[in-house]
Amino acid sequence: MTATPETPTRTQVRPKTEGWTQKKDAEGRPLLQFASPKRGKPPVHLADLSPAQRVEKVTELGMPGFRAAQLEKHYFVHGTHDPAAMTDLPAAGREEFVHGMLPPLLTEVRRLQTDRGDTIKFLWKLHGGALVESVLMRYPGRITLCVSSQAGCGMNCPFCATGQAGLTRNMSAAEIVAQVVRANRVIAEGQLGDPREFGHEGERVSNIVFMGMGEPLANYARVMQAVRVMVDKKHGLGMSARGITISTVGLVPAIRKLSDEGIPVTFALSLHAPDDELRDEMIPVNSRWKVDEALDAAREYFEKTGRRVSIEYALIKDMNDHGWRADLLGEKLNARGRGWVHVNPIPLNPTPGSVWTASTRAAQDEFVRRLEAHGIPTTIRDTRGKDIDGACGQLVATEADQDAAQATPAEV
Repeated sequence: MTATPETPTRTQVRPKTEGWTQKKDAEGRPLLQFASPKRGKPPVHLADLSPAQRVEKVTELGMPGFRAAQLEKHYFVHGTHDPAAMTDLPAAGREEFVHGMLPPLLTEVRRLQTDRGDTIKFLWKLHGGALVESVLMRYPGRITLCVSSQAGCGMNCPFCATGQAGLTRNMSAAEIVAQVVRANRVIAEGQLGDPREFGHEGERVSNIVFMGMGEPLANYARVMQAVRVMVDKKHGLGMSARGITISTVGLVPAIRKLSDEGIPVTFALSLHAPDDELRDEMIPVNSRWKVDEALDAAREYFEKTGRRVSIEYALIKDMNDHGWRADLLGEKLNARGRGWVHVNPIPLNPTPGSVWTASTRAAQDEFVRRLEAHGIPTTIRDTRGKDIDGACGQLVATEADQDAAQATPAEV
């Protein structure tokens, strides 16, 4: 690689936490949590099971197996777990049966909506009291839901609000899917704008981004079960795999595993720095798998799936937005071939207690210009929800959220 730091014309800000203390291990390195703490598990739900397992459980509950298909339609198509709405089921024992297969998983604590009404942030309380958020966004021609896969996050990145409290627990596959089901209900009820005015009746979430709370590939099995339910046209939500984006900060073994799944989701690598010296400080998991290892795994994903990879890059003023870093990134990407990758620079979203801020417009433009000069397709990310703390890196359960959750009874 030929790119080297240019003669400094701007200062080099070093990553550090502001307003909170980063958890460290016994050697003083940022603590990484890959295993979920042992906490109360949510009840098993229809979406946690394969179609065959659903039939088995239905029969265990004393109903004929074909009732599983009826429940799938009620939940995935109509978005309901209310027994009263399921008049095609026998009245005798209906409530117990439905709650046995479709136990309520998410309790809405609060929602915030932007003034334009095109973005809604939900705060959900999970089984056991853990809190997560998801963000629903209307764009021209599509509706995107940013879902959480963990309560909290164990990756401990100093510029991300979600990781400040560490990892509370992994979410179940059904809890992940439930965010989509609930969002579809909100859309159908016209709460993201009247579908007849902005889109069409029968609108649903069309795109999923696993960019909410948590590191998706650290909860691999449950995330993949959720994805299988999302793309299953007969027994699930029937979404397009190409409309689902799974992001990671660089868990290389899991990236390689994802490459072999045979489900052509969009893969996004949250890189944020092309040089190990800076990325070691910005992304603690870089101490396990370096930049070149993560990029090699990303290239392998493209080779095996044919799906172009996205590189996510949060632009932080005077930290990682120097022109020479754009050159180094362009060179590293091109060293692995052409046409396999797209870069999404994202102006940093401020988080509570942090003095870090987004790059200047001039620095953003220069960063993009240099990448494009290397022939790298580059698009500045259109971030949504900053005014409701719903943008990338802003999702965190505050003390006020905790208080509101305690006052909110669990849904039944």
